[in-house]
Amino acid sequence: MKINPISVEELNRYIKNKVADDEFLNNVYVKGEISNFKHHYTGHMYFTLKDEKSLIKCVMFKSSTATLNFVPKDGMKVLVFGTVSVFERDGVYQIYCKAMQEDGFGDLYKAYEELKRKLELEGLFDEKHKKKIPFMPKIVGVLTSNTGAVIRDIINVSTRRNPNVYIRLYPVPVQGAGAGIKIADAIKIMNEKKLADVIILARGGGSLEDLWPFNEEIVARSIYESEIPIVSAVGHETDFSISDFVADLRAPTPSAAAELVVTDISELENKINLYQKRLKMALKRKTEVMRLRYEKCLNSKVFKEPLSRINDYYMLIENYIKSLENNSLKKIKDSKLDATKIITKLDTLSPLKTLTRGFCVVESDKKIITNAKSLEKDTQIDIRFHDGKVKAKVL
Repeated sequence: MKINPISVEELNRYIKNKVADDEFLNNVYVKGEISNFKHHYTGHMYFTLKDEKSLIKCVMFKSSTATLNFVPKDGMKVLVFGTVSVFERDGVYQIYCKAMQEDGFGDLYKAYEELKRKLELEGLFDEKHKKKIPFMPKIVGVLTSNTGAVIRDIINVSTRRNPNVYIRLYPVPVQGAGAGIKIADAIKIMNEKKLADVIILARGGGSLEDLWPFNEEIVARSIYESEIPIVSAVGHETDFSISDFVADLRAPTPSAAAELVVTDISELENKINLYQKRLKMALKRKTEVMRLRYEKCLNSKVFKEPLSRINDYYMLIENYIKSLENNSLKKIKDSKLDATKIITKLDTLSPLKTLTRGFCVVESDKKIITNAKSLEKDTQIDIRFHDGKVKAKVL
């Protein structure tokens, strides 16, 4: 008996119809922990719901997310209500969520928050401890897996921006047990041997479990103690790990980390050329201004006749001297005239003038005698005339 094969599409459609006919699967109420959560730009939400032993993919379309009163995130425990159906194209079954509510946080998320609070209180996240990223590092150290898209993206972006930069890869596991210890050891070795000017710690996106090595305390303290600046580029733009908070700089993606660390040579050359043009223009303007000033100086009277101004000052000084001399002579003449008038008045009032008219002055013991009664017999007296003095005796 010949059996006709069916297509994959027909098989998936058959399974989908079988699942759709199951009333139990049409309305399921499931609890679990969110992992690998993605909020698509269209508004749809994609995530995995898991417990200790199993997991199932989930999707919640934009029309249903409008009813949410919280923001789902990795590590959160939730209760979901929806329908189990098969995505025919990929041949996978998943829960199409119609409603969701919080049911607490998972153990990993609690551990994440506790460690974050602890390290923040110790000051490991403080901006004052952040080291400056070198402007043009010669050697960029990369701590990531030696396979996968992360290292290829970093190399492609870095060499495109600066073909002369040297990328030094130190392969480390970026997920799984023991990955945190190996990452911390790699950071320590890079510092001890001074293998790079700056370090990029990178891995692609993933669930909270996948990114957990970058949330371990040993990795956080290694980053904090590193003398080499470290850029953390772990997960996607919406993912935040403890290493992002401790690192000197956080990049949303590994490619963005390469752009932040490696200077774009062509952009730098353009800036230098622009500065050169500005400098030439500034020098040209400065030269033109100086030339105009020079010509103005050449045409100025001071430059053509440098002694002219000095001579003008000489003449001005001479005029001041003559004016001063004339004023001084006039002052002396007026003073002499005033003195003559005063002397004439004094001479008129002088007692010696009276003596020339026949009067005389009688003195005794250098005192002027004004009446006869004050003189006694035989008293020696002096008689002053206008032309001299004689001695006499009272009889």
